[in-house]
Amino acid sequence: MATVTIVGGGMGGLATAIRLAATGHKVQIFEKNAQVGGKLNLMEKEGYRWDTGPSLITMPFVYDDLFRVAGRDFKDYVELVPVEPITRYFYPDGAVFDASDSLASMTFAIEKLSPPDVANYYKYMAYSRRLYDLTAEVFLFNGFNNLSDLRQMRLSNTFKIDPFRTVHQANTAFFKDKRLVQLFDRYATYNGSSPYRAPATLNVIPFVELGLGGWYVRDGLYKLAQAYLKLAQELGVEVRTGVKVERILTCNGKASGLRLESGEEVAAEVVISNADVNYTNRNLLGQKREGWRKYTGIEPSCSGFVLFLGLKRQYKQLRHHNILFSHDYQKEFADIFERKVPPQDPTIYICWTGRTDPAHAPPGSSNLFVLTNAPYLSEKSDWTPAPVKAYRDLIIGRLQESGLEGLETAIEVERVMTPHDLEQSYNATHGAIYGLSSNNRFSAFLRPPNRSSKIKGLYYAGGSTHPGGGVPLVTLSAKIVAKLVEQDLK
Repeated sequence: MATVTIVGGGMGGLATAIRLAATGHKVQIFEKNAQVGGKLNLMEKEGYRWDTGPSLITMPFVYDDLFRVAGRDFKDYVELVPVEPITRYFYPDGAVFDASDSLASMTFAIEKLSPPDVANYYKYMAYSRRLYDLTAEVFLFNGFNNLSDLRQMRLSNTFKIDPFRTVHQANTAFFKDKRLVQLFDRYATYNGSSPYRAPATLNVIPFVELGLGGWYVRDGLYKLAQAYLKLAQELGVEVRTGVKVERILTCNGKASGLRLESGEEVAAEVVISNADVNYTNRNLLGQKREGWRKYTGIEPSCSGFVLFLGLKRQYKQLRHHNILFSHDYQKEFADIFERKVPPQDPTIYICWTGRTDPAHAPPGSSNLFVLTNAPYLSEKSDWTPAPVKAYRDLIIGRLQESGLEGLETAIEVERVMTPHDLEQSYNATHGAIYGLSSNNRFSAFLRPPNRSSKIKGLYYAGGSTHPGGGVPLVTLSAKIVAKLVEQDLK
């Protein structure tokens, strides 16, 4: 059995550790922050509690499989709670739409909003399901690490996964009502991309959420990170937090361990980086490119601007997940990806976990996680105090104009997180939440592979590699990495 060191204790790093420890390897994780979980983390202050990253669970079979590998039952560690509606959407014209994974509920909601689109929704979900059937095995459950992996995708199927239209073009072809187009365009943001540039292949995401279902984790999503940590430690994984890795060590073209910031060196036969691939190559290996791919030339995903608000009141119109749509969606994404400036009319996401878990705020109060998409860091970025305050005020103003009257005066606790904070806290290159965007029809093939092509014994897990960002996908990246490690060791 091999000695394995993992850089980073995000969800991908923890899942990889679980899989390798379950097969007998000696595994160590080194996490620079005080808590594991990566972007899926926790903030608590004055009786309020917020999850800092992902807020919805999909594809629960992915977690079942991970825990089953270790001889455990996922349900003994985490309780999943259905969310109904999954999301409440507020439109600028005053319309309110409740999206659900219940076909009956979605039929009722669409009949109220746009009766002719009921039949179109059925057709659309069949289309989204077909995309899932064609892409899941190739893009989600396997990685592109050599030419033989590419052969999994039949040439005839390449045209069936709708890669030549954009998400928006496909959605416009299905729905008559522009509000439904905007709703389904939003799913491109689930991996930090623009619906006006990303391939329509991403229209697989609505089936994953509305077809397979969405859940909340009882006591907050950080409970999932704690479950991963608990299982890893039960399997003998050593987890060291507050420890920064300074360098991945190599010898004769092979990974040989890590050097920590303290100067300590840790030998290993296998090194796995759960850090951003660009950060790993540049900061931990001292190189600008990895093999033949110049990842810095692929556009990063969008970043985010977050307000953590503790309010001494509640708003009955809000549900667990809420979206306040902008007036001009296309301009919003042009601001983010072309002009690279924060949108002045942003779509605003609000997560209120206290609606499902009242203990997350004092009685009669609410804990709101407020997120807007923001451009990745560039030479146009300015997240110094004055523009941060101005953008914070703009968002608070939008919230109040949208029906949350008196919000400003109800704030008891507040914290801001900017793209710069995301880069600093999680070594996220350019502050990108999901690593690389999918603003390219070939993006699924261009993500950095899970195995280094230049350094033997070095692997990548997490949102910046295959199959992509989001908790289920980074958990699947761990499955891919563990399989590669076992193959290479043999």
